[in-house]
This record gives sequence, structure tokens and C-alpha cells, in this order.
Amino acid sequence: MRIARPLFMVTTPIGVLLGLREAWGIRPALALLMALLMGVVGVFYFLTWRVYRRERAAPPNPGSSRDR
Repeated sequence: MRIARPLFMVTTPIGVLLGLREAWGIRPALALLMALLMGVVGVFYFLTWRVYRRERAAPPNPGSSRDR
């Protein structure tokens, strides 16, 4: 895992960019749709990460109605 994680973090964006370039060569509209989909997934990933960080930083509330 010490080598695999950095390797995947570098090669994945490179592969995505090469895939978008190939898609652009086949059909530019396909490349735009793929880029739009990746943008939407990225936004939802960011929103999930933000909620996770906010909930982790908040102190526990023992009297919360959500716990019942």
C-alpha cells in the first residue's frame, strides 16, 4: 500500500485525461459529456467530504433527537 496509493493517485488523473483526449478524437460531444459527468461526481464527492469533516469536528450531542 505504501507504493500503490501514490501510484494510483498519479496514474488515475493521467488516465482520465488520456481517455478524454481519445473520446474527443472519436466524438467531441462524448468527451464533453464525460467531463461533465466527472465534474458532477467530483462535486458530490466534495460535498460528502465537507459533511464528513463538519460532523467529525462537531462535539457529540448526547441529547440529540436524531439518536432516538
